[in-house]
Amino acid sequence: MFIGEVIGTVVATRKTANMDGLPLRLVRKITPGLQPTATYTIAVDVMGASEGELVLVSSGSSARQTLQTDARPCDAIIMAIVDTWQVDGAVQYTKGEVEPV
Repeated sequence: MFIGEVIGTVVATRKTANMDGLPLRLVRKITPGLQPTATYTIAVDVMGASEGELVLVSSGSSARQTLQTDARPCDAIIMAIVDTWQVDGAVQYTKGEVEPV
């Protein structure tokens, strides 16, 4: 899993039928200190995340273990929208208080 920022939406008008209805988001991985990295992924968004939100992304076989993605060709899924996180007891991020990267 990793924390990332939703930076865009991927639209595919032609895709496998079992992927219909699953929105796709472009997510950039960030560091615990809110610094952007050069790592990106396309993730199925079952949470309704908006551009600019920080999200928790799961990948691999874990991405296919939800009701919405079971038996679908998914390698990454937005499984949560982040409200806050701490490192060594110090709050690093709280939604709405710090501008995402």
